[in-house]
Amino acid sequence: MELFSSPPPLAPPTSEEDKLAWLRLLRSRRVGPTTFYRLMREHGSADAALAALPAIASQAGVSDYHPFPRDLAARELSAGKRAGARLIAAGERHYPAALRDIADAPPLLWARGDLTLANRPTLAVVGARNASSLGRRMAARLAAALSEAGFVIASGLARGVDTEAHRATLNAGTIAVVAGGVDVTYPQENAALMAQIAEGGLILAEEPPGLHPQARHFPKRNRIISGLARAVVVVEAGARSGSLITARGALDQGREVMAVPGHPFDARASGCNLLIRDGATLIRSAEDVIEALGPHALPRARPPQPAPADLPRPAPRPRAETRDLHARILGLIGPAPVAEDQLARDLSLPARRVSEGLLSLELDGQITRQPGGLVIKTA
Repeated sequence: MELFSSPPPLAPPTSEEDKLAWLRLLRSRRVGPTTFYRLMREHGSADAALAALPAIASQAGVSDYHPFPRDLAARELSAGKRAGARLIAAGERHYPAALRDIADAPPLLWARGDLTLANRPTLAVVGARNASSLGRRMAARLAAALSEAGFVIASGLARGVDTEAHRATLNAGTIAVVAGGVDVTYPQENAALMAQIAEGGLILAEEPPGLHPQARHFPKRNRIISGLARAVVVVEAGARSGSLITARGALDQGREVMAVPGHPFDARASGCNLLIRDGATLIRSAEDVIEALGPHALPRARPPQPAPADLPRPAPRPRAETRDLHARILGLIGPAPVAEDQLARDLSLPARRVSEGLLSLELDGQITRQPGGLVIKTA
């Protein structure tokens, strides 16, 4: 049975108009990364997928569906250029090669700064926003030593551990993945740090320029941080912190997870201690990280692969068959996330057929996709 895996290789856009079409498709209502790749695979180009979207939505019972307007996409491109950012598409030379391995890789990324950093061996250092003095010093020491060893350090520009990791590696190059727009500082106290990273490091964002982050954007941001990295090192994290979400996402992506232990009575260390209990590598120094990775563990960039030409167009299915599939899928999905490949196994159907049903349900607003190939029923 076919299983869901990393997104299919795409030929990158060859013109500004082509990139504009990619942006319109990605920004269209209820089209996320997974749906974007599916539409591109089935229709061969962003223009063809945009043309097909209203009919697909209509088959799903959604009337009066319109793709993202061209003028709004052009406005986003202009805003990015004014911010000094560049829009990088999957398959282009500067798109991070490590990200291509994850199931829901962002098709487009806004980038400000040194684009060469995106394809250098990278480690993520993340942790508590309310980090202790010891935790902050540990984060800075680890990040600086790993940077001297040749790794680029990626983090999320949050308070605490993230801030210290970025500050310690400004001279060698650091990557900040932000939850909002590439030109929006969050938290505001890191405005000067963000400006320094834009000068000598790299800022990446999946969301449009000018967008202020909301709670739902941070898990999406976290999957990019871990996806960029060969390993994620956690320095202080509560038992229900965003850093633990990053660590668990890293495991799903096949990345190494490492953690600095802490005192059992310190709530800020409880997440790290849980990770170590569950198999994460215990880290005391940069040497421990390098030893755990091994001498041949550096990520290797791979060249972009051409997209298959003349892809067959799927024939519309009878509405009764589609309604039956929708009912069967919704009967298996609840408020807890379910993996798409698990749905295919439960339904004893090819993953491609289940994916068709999920696409219709997503456009109809009945399900929501989450990072890592998971779906939930919309409340």
